[in-house]
Amino acid sequence: MLERIEIEPRADVRSTVIWLHGLGADGHDFEPLVRQWGLADELGVRFILPHAPVRPVTLNGGMRMRAWYDIYDLQFDGAQDQAGIEQARAQLLALIEAEQQRGVSSRHILLAGFSQGGAVVLHTALRTEQPLAGVLVLSSYLPLRHQLSAQKRADPAQLAVRMDHGLYDTVVPYSAAELSLQCLRAEGFQVDFNSYAMEHGLCPEQLGSLRDWLVQRLA
Repeated sequence: MLERIEIEPRADVRSTVIWLHGLGADGHDFEPLVRQWGLADELGVRFILPHAPVRPVTLNGGMRMRAWYDIYDLQFDGAQDQAGIEQARAQLLALIEAEQQRGVSSRHILLAGFSQGGAVVLHTALRTEQPLAGVLVLSSYLPLRHQLSAQKRADPAQLAVRMDHGLYDTVVPYSAAELSLQCLRAEGFQVDFNSYAMEHGLCPEQLGSLRDWLVQRLA
C-alpha cells in the first residue's frame, strides 16, 4: 500500500476523495488547499493524499523522483510507459478497495489528480466497472487513449468527469487535453471541460468552482 496522508473528518466518514499529485511532487502538494476548503468536516469526507513511488524518469535524464510512471517525452501521443501506468492503476485500485473495506461504498469515492496524477485517475476510472462519485482531472490528459474503446468498463451515463486545463500550459499542452476530450466524448462520456487563462497549475478563478463541484458530487 502506498504511503499517504489522510485527513479525517471529526464525525463519521460518509465519502472519500483520493487525490494524486503530479510528477516530482508528493501528497503534501494539495494538502493546504484541501484543509482550506474544510470539506472533511463539512461533508464527512476522508481525503487520502498518497505519495507516488520514487523512480527514474527518462524525461528528466533518469533522475529519481516521485512519479506514478515513467515519462519519455512531452509528446503525449507516442511511446508511453504502459507497464508503469498499469502499476499505478493497480496501486490506486488497492486504495479504493481499502476504502471499501473501511465501509465506504464506491459510489461515495471520488478520484482526483493533477498532471500525471490526473492521467492515472482518469485512466483508472474509465476502466472501473464499479460506480464512482466522479473523477476530477486537473491540467492533465488521457494516457493510452487509443486503447480506451477496447478497454473501457465505466458506464458513460454514470461517470461524472470534470477536466480543467490552462490555455497556456507548456507542460501538458492544451492540445493534449483537447484530444483527450474528443476521445472521451466519442466514447459517450459527458465531460465538464473548463479552460482557464493560466499555465500548468491552478488559478484563483478556478478554486471556488472546484469546491462547488466537489460539494455537488459528495453532498
